[in-house]
Amino acid sequence: MRALGGAVRRAVRTAAGQEFLQWFGLLGAPLAWTVQLVLGFGVTEARCDAGSAQWGIGLDTWEISLMAAAGTIVLLAEASAVGLYLLTRDVDYEGPPPLGRRRFFVTASSLGNVLFLAAILLSGLAAVHHTPCQQS
Repeated sequence: MRALGGAVRRAVRTAAGQEFLQWFGLLGAPLAWTVQLVLGFGVTEARCDAGSAQWGIGLDTWEISLMAAAGTIVLLAEASAVGLYLLTRDVDYEGPPPLGRRRFFVTASSLGNVLFLAAILLSGLAAVHHTPCQQS
């Protein structure tokens, strides 16, 4: 486990590692939320089809699994954004191009990741609570 931690620390010190953390911190949460919404919609629609009754996996299991997977990705994106924020704490937002841009992106993505986590939890819990396939 220590070797993995050392490898991660060495990768973060490189420019390519910081670039990856910047983009994962910025785009990881919105992509996870999008996948959760699209797959969750498909699972809910499939639940109402008579042919999908043979799957044997309940709608709640699918929705909770999607919510947990998306939430995990958002937490990893937040961890990468906060880690890079701490790494660039001495850099000004209007600093030289690579470092100043990274500082700006990770600051914005830290707040965005919290909002996407809230959206994932709310939509996942609403999908579990909702009763599909009924007349309104």
